[in-house]
Amino acid sequence: MNWNREKTFGLLIGVLWPMIFMPVVLLIISVSQNQSYKYIWEITFSSSEFTSRYLSLALISNLLWFYFFLNRQKYQLVYGIIIGMIVYVPYMVYVNLIK
Repeated sequence: MNWNREKTFGLLIGVLWPMIFMPVVLLIISVSQNQSYKYIWEITFSSSEFTSRYLSLALISNLLWFYFFLNRQKYQLVYGIIIGMIVYVPYMVYVNLIK
């Protein structure tokens, strides 16, 4: 398996995009629950259980990039995005099953 620039770029998208999209998820949750954004932000990052829940929702945003590059037949980028999402698996397993 050859690692190339497109896979690296896909990996960066897969890892960084959920962190960029996380504030949007928290905004949607704060509006839907009639809570202040600051309160939701503090709750999220003070408890690893909430961080895990909302991070998994933010990971759904990677589907946009996945289908965007898949439709353009950029399979190396798609591969990188999948690997980037797999990077979060140990954290999710640790928080939800072990802790």
